[in-house]
Amino acid sequence: MVKANKDTLVKEFRKKFEYKMNELGLPYDNIAIYQQAFSHSSFINDFNMNRLMYNERLEFLGDAVLELTVSRFLYDQYPQLPEGDLTKMRATIVCEPSLVIFATNINMNPLILLGNGEEKTGGRTRPALVADAFEAFVGALYLDQGLEVVRHFAEQVIFPYVEGDTLMGVVDFKTKLQEYIHQLHLGRLTYRVVKEEGPAHNKEFTSEVLLNDEPISIGQGRTKKESEQKAAEQAYVKMTSKE
Repeated sequence: MVKANKDTLVKEFRKKFEYKMNELGLPYDNIAIYQQAFSHSSFINDFNMNRLMYNERLEFLGDAVLELTVSRFLYDQYPQLPEGDLTKMRATIVCEPSLVIFATNINMNPLILLGNGEEKTGGRTRPALVADAFEAFVGALYLDQGLEVVRHFAEQVIFPYVEGDTLMGVVDFKTKLQEYIHQLHLGRLTYRVVKEEGPAHNKEFTSEVLLNDEPISIGQGRTKKESEQKAAEQAYVKMTSKE
């Protein structure tokens, strides 16, 4: 009875997994390693499986692969930023709340294999559990397909949110610019929206950042906040690159 139940759960997982990988446009060869990536310890315990078959080891590997992939992206994307800023950005991108956002956006939660007790107590929506599964999946993808496919996955699922306002605070350029201006006693910063285009559901804002009432940079974004952050980023990079 227990075996049949496990077999049913695994069969359902494989069907969902195949659909998800097709949806993401990702190749795969060794489906067993992905099953391990989504196997929580409670699932392994319920069916008396080898305790090393749950996803903790793959989570360990995926954490390192994510750090490398994100580090390379930030290194290329922000050539003017010093190591300290890049480290803060990376930490925010690979932290638990961000990983939960990435996993939820692609509806990864239904793939997680849980024990009966964990399922009943809402484990499928527990942030730490979801983040661990996401990291384990990245580890499995790396072992099965290599770093280039992981980068392709990150381009779809992670990188678009780094420059948008979903992860606002990845780098708060408005604060960084304000601190820089204050440190050098350069004057007063203000922001203003200079253009607002598009329908209500798909607006684009253009904002200027002004130093002592003189425009020094502009930025575009889907929200006023994002456009101001973009303007501040352009100003900060331009001013600090002269040093």
